[in-house]
Amino acid sequence: MNKPLRRIAIFCGLLVLALLLRDNWIQYVKADSLQSDTNNPRVTIERYAQPRGDIIADGKPVTGSKNTNGISYKYKRTWKNGPMWAPVTGYSSQLIGATQLESLNDDILTGNDDRLFFRNQLDMLTGKPKQGGNVVTTINTAAQKAAFNGLGSKKGAVVALDPSTGAILALASTPSYDPSSFAGMSTEDGQTFSKLEKNKDKPLTNRALRETYPPGSTFKVVTAAAALESGKYQPDQKTDTPLPWIMPGTRTPLNNEGNIPCKDATLRNALKYSCNTVFGKIGADLGQDTMLEEAEKFGFNAKHDVPVRSAASNFSKDMSPDGVAQSSIGQFNTAATPLQMAMVVSAVANDGKLMKPYMVSELQSPSLDTIEKTEPKEMSRPLSAENAQKLQSMMETVVNEGTGTNAKIPGVTVGGKTGTAQHGVANSELPYAWFVSYAKTDQGSPVAVAVVVEDGAANHDDISGGGLAAPIAKSVMEAVVKK
Repeated sequence: MNKPLRRIAIFCGLLVLALLLRDNWIQYVKADSLQSDTNNPRVTIERYAQPRGDIIADGKPVTGSKNTNGISYKYKRTWKNGPMWAPVTGYSSQLIGATQLESLNDDILTGNDDRLFFRNQLDMLTGKPKQGGNVVTTINTAAQKAAFNGLGSKKGAVVALDPSTGAILALASTPSYDPSSFAGMSTEDGQTFSKLEKNKDKPLTNRALRETYPPGSTFKVVTAAAALESGKYQPDQKTDTPLPWIMPGTRTPLNNEGNIPCKDATLRNALKYSCNTVFGKIGADLGQDTMLEEAEKFGFNAKHDVPVRSAASNFSKDMSPDGVAQSSIGQFNTAATPLQMAMVVSAVANDGKLMKPYMVSELQSPSLDTIEKTEPKEMSRPLSAENAQKLQSMMETVVNEGTGTNAKIPGVTVGGKTGTAQHGVANSELPYAWFVSYAKTDQGSPVAVAVVVEDGAANHDDISGGGLAAPIAKSVMEAVVKK
């Protein structure tokens, strides 16, 4: 072989070697990441090559799949009453991608989860098409309907929990959207999603988990818990609270809403009338460290995976004494998701034990065998059983005689707390209406609820937690208790 031919042969050999190295790098090192890369169209084609498994509530699927007669994307996702279920399931769109349970459980729903390997191999040998598994939720359909219908055309959110387990019974957010409206690949699907993204009312935002609001007077439940846990306060002993009360380090009085009997009021009456002065002074007297510790026991300053991740609620760590006073009545920097406030009232209803909230009870194979089951877990103990029962008694006074009478249910013990949270500079914008509550029967407390309403159609002075949010909470509690 002459010299030029030898050089060409060596060069070709090097090219072959480089190709072999590259091929092995892709097949054995990069294979997993390429297979799951969202920019790889084969991933999406594979995802919609067969019907997805279902997301189930109360034993019935709330999702489905439709044959599109397409070449690459053979099936697209469908929902039954999509706007009601979207805050629970999220969406699964051939064009946009997936969110929430549709995304987090994609491997189970598509049948690609490693735990389905042997079943998939068996199906391949017997000629059966590949099938997806199911995601079984903890949602109570009647409670979900009550929450969604109660919010109606208003902006807001509802979260209901089972206090004894932490299971999420309802998770509603309005305005919502129909995930079926952009589940496909068409130009129309893309335009629909684009309109939803640009909508100023943010229908794609899950307000129940991802939006934080000033909790207003519903936060007084946390302050009352801190007061009882300190051992310095009892429900029916008078507090040392002058009227007016000047916030420490300032010349500014903390005002109450109207002419209500708050001077030296007991904790019970302070909660019943929602006295800012009493709870502001208690927070300032207990101090930032005590209030922060109690708030964090309830779950503040942390994100919670249910398994969809919530936003972290906030109780600030570096405040002046007057800031602590304002934060202790749910204003200043204090902010909470509806999930967080449902956790607060859930812990009180469960005799001081806060259970970790969760929304998926189990994952199933296509043959309905259980692949993974969620066991309830204790998350923290924000207050003792004795103090929780004292706080329950105070919250029941709020519903029986105070600002929460709209939540009364005949034959059922109900505890609650209203909140009308200021919004904007000097409360210039419409306030948020809150209500947190629990229902209790002879068998215990099966449901705790948090409701927030942003009612842009109401007059400023007509917005109140007792007027707007309490009736929604009542309907959700009734749906669970009377099921």
